[in-house]
Amino acid sequence: MAEHKVLDHVDQYLRLGREYECSDVHLATAFPPAWRRFGQLQPIWDDHEPLTADETEKLARSFLEDREWNRLQEKGDVDFAYANEEGRFRASVVKQRLGYDMVFRIISTEIKTMEQINLPIDSLVPLTRYHNGLILVTGAVGSGKSTTLASLIDFINKDREDHILTLEDPIEYVFDSQGCHVNQREVHLHTESFAKALRGALREDPDVIMVGEMRDLETIQLALTAAETGHLVLGTLHTGNAPRTLDRILDVFPTDQRDQIRIMVSESLRGVISQQLVPKADGNGRILALELLVNTAAVSNCIREGKTFMLPGVMQTGKNVGMITMDESLRTLYIQGQITQEEALYRAEDKVQMQTFFQS
Repeated sequence: MAEHKVLDHVDQYLRLGREYECSDVHLATAFPPAWRRFGQLQPIWDDHEPLTADETEKLARSFLEDREWNRLQEKGDVDFAYANEEGRFRASVVKQRLGYDMVFRIISTEIKTMEQINLPIDSLVPLTRYHNGLILVTGAVGSGKSTTLASLIDFINKDREDHILTLEDPIEYVFDSQGCHVNQREVHLHTESFAKALRGALREDPDVIMVGEMRDLETIQLALTAAETGHLVLGTLHTGNAPRTLDRILDVFPTDQRDQIRIMVSESLRGVISQQLVPKADGNGRILALELLVNTAAVSNCIREGKTFMLPGVMQTGKNVGMITMDESLRTLYIQGQITQEEALYRAEDKVQMQTFFQS
């Protein structure tokens, strides 16, 4: 690309980001325009000058409406879903020491099917057909949780004839009602918080509730209550594997409530999907590595007795119901030639065992 001057509008950067299959676009004071492509943050142009505070302010003003601009001045940051003719983006604008920083997550214009993103269909479809319970999708920021959640909701939308309610911050994928009637609510725009929306949800006769992020005690408590009272609840957590996910849920509750919560979780949990996106061996994109915990009698017993440390062993013996550990998923991808030995070892839970596998 020969053009290295500061562009007039953020839409021009976003068009480039989508064209070059990037996941994020960064426009930050004192740093050149950059994007995250296949997991790597890099300048869009190698010889572009860093953006100045005035330039980032002009770029922010180019797309923020008065409501968002005023909130940015008042609060110091603003997060919302931004849509233009190119598609939808999750926008975050913050004030910092040097000026303004903007990050845009590029949302795919199409909702990908479970086949397209390499999800284990035979194991996951039975989970989506429960009429109550809790399904958790977990992983670090940028690990594809929203894409997986959207794929599951899209399948339910086509497979069932029910009422789906999504609670998001912000709304990312837009669902058209198909077999199901779909309502989508955005935190801060349509409701004050996830917790308040969940309290209201129980009066709206939903069958399936998607909670964009289970980030605090009240939200987790309400999600568990909804799962217990006849709703299928799908939610996300920023945890790395199934045992840590269950520990995180229990740890947010006061000590005197944990025995009761362990019983609730052991009965209502349907499954935990933990995932990460791993760079492909050929350098062309990333592929999903996935851990799946399915709630069986053995799993339920571990949760109820507070022995989550035993879950990896239970998962290794639960392949007949579709369970798989992260390390097994990484080994499979390596054997298939999809990822390198270095990536498999770097991302493994048990690095000693993974090293032994490579040496054998």
